[in-house]
Amino acid sequence: MLRSTLARVTVITAGARRFPGQQSVAREELWSQMRNEAAEAYERAPVRGRLFVDSILDQPSFEAAAFYRIAFRLKNDVLSLAALIAAFDRALSAEANLGETLLADIVAVMERDPACERFIEPFLYFKGFHAIQTHRLAHWLWGNGERDFALYLQSRSSDVFQTDIHPAARFGRGIFLDHATGLVVGETAEIGDDVSLLQNVTLGGTGKETGNRHPKIRQGVMIGAGAKILGNIEIGSYARIAAGSVVLSSVEPYATVAGVPARVIKTDTQRDPSRRLDQLLCDLSNEALDYSI
Repeated sequence: MLRSTLARVTVITAGARRFPGQQSVAREELWSQMRNEAAEAYERAPVRGRLFVDSILDQPSFEAAAFYRIAFRLKNDVLSLAALIAAFDRALSAEANLGETLLADIVAVMERDPACERFIEPFLYFKGFHAIQTHRLAHWLWGNGERDFALYLQSRSSDVFQTDIHPAARFGRGIFLDHATGLVVGETAEIGDDVSLLQNVTLGGTGKETGNRHPKIRQGVMIGAGAKILGNIEIGSYARIAAGSVVLSSVEPYATVAGVPARVIKTDTQRDPSRRLDQLLCDLSNEALDYSI
């Protein structure tokens, strides 16, 4: 049941730009699946029932539930739960596609994370999913004259989720932040659709330069754990950045790069690296890898 729901939702979200009328069907199917999962979890562990009831079963919609859960994790003495939910609601009212983006992001986790077996897992527990939604709110606030609120959310996300994403950074949809811990994204960075980023990734500058100074990551890219991509360079669509690499120059589409500094070690147009998440590079010879400067 779960995987069949995922397959149907994935197909519809992938075509949402062409067939927007189908998006509500996908959302309702996913929301129904989540409510069933929450009810089953409540029956198995009633001692934690408030988590399932407050975050899902008592919520009127998928978006409302998501906003509640993320706001609950972010709230503190400075920002109340009600204030955070109100900010999310304002963003949703102004940006109609925010709900579609939220849906695409949770589907991305289910598609790509082999440890994820139910939709309620990223929804309730995974800080990567929560961090990217927090950034989406901060980005909207940043663009609508509420910069101090946006910067506070950046700081709060760093405290709670261990990510440091500048509110001005631009993200597409279908983003998968695996683990999320240690992710740093600079102000002028751009991340396209269907990108997967693992832990301790940096999309940063090369020094104290100003202006447009951070990487541009195109569609379908996979960035391995610990990789550093520095400067106003472009990582082409469906490129693969090996774990631990330091990338200082632009990368062509479909290329695999590795090393310090990184260099091209393979080009394969048949790969879809952001979904495969293959970091082993087991198809390459040892001679292809050079981590010396």
